[in-house]
Amino acid sequence: MTAATATYEERAAKHPSPVASKLLHLMQDKQTNLCASLDVRTTAELLALADTLGPYICLLKTHVDILSDFSMEGTVKPLKELSAKHRFLIFEDRKFADIGNTVKLQYSSGVYEIAKWADITNAHGVTGPGIVAGLKQAAEEVTEEPRGLLMLAELSSKGSLAHGDYTKGTVEIAKTDKNFVIGFIAQQSMGGRDEGFDWLIMTPGVGLDEKGDALGQQYRTVDDVMSTGSDIIIVGRGLFAKGRDPNVEGERYRKAGWNAYLKRCNLVSQD
Repeated sequence: MTAATATYEERAAKHPSPVASKLLHLMQDKQTNLCASLDVRTTAELLALADTLGPYICLLKTHVDILSDFSMEGTVKPLKELSAKHRFLIFEDRKFADIGNTVKLQYSSGVYEIAKWADITNAHGVTGPGIVAGLKQAAEEVTEEPRGLLMLAELSSKGSLAHGDYTKGTVEIAKTDKNFVIGFIAQQSMGGRDEGFDWLIMTPGVGLDEKGDALGQQYRTVDDVMSTGSDIIIVGRGLFAKGRDPNVEGERYRKAGWNAYLKRCNLVSQD
């Protein structure tokens, strides 16, 4: 089996990052590569959707700075309980983009104390490799739990500047830490396997119905993103907006993502 078609289980056994290995293992066990992106305004909405979608997902992506009632006790504690109940990891989509010392403080302190509870976060490469070092230091200082970082190599929005030399530079920054940097937010494979990097590719802008929205979001099909190297599909409004039933859509996207992965690996669908 080639590197391009290696299974999640095979990759989990060899991955240098404890976070990536854990994520790949549960993806295999739950037969899902679906990440739910829950951009909601209240903790009640967040927790209700997390509980409903939990069985179908491997990862839950949050934007806690848009919650009107965030608290460590009222939001984070029950969210962590749900992550244990349903076996998914938590990804705070913070998109850090400052110098090393500043992001270190943003990640570890303030109102949100992200490093204490989020398994994964992400960062832009615009400020250079110091951003990776700063975030890693913060994680090591506030928790003994393993943490992982995704670099933003490509975005799904129309007119994004994250391409070409910027993307290439971001990949070089990712190479500075094999254990902490676990992969990319990207639309395709970022390579690296010939150099010993097994990066996870997480792709936003995935839809089974709509082609885009009025604010520049562009959607690609599940089969399309999986065929170009994505490992995890990130789906938001397609799971719960406009009267959709999260139970129905959660299983629909889980099945579509898993079957696309099986197809890539030349495996037979069990559904």
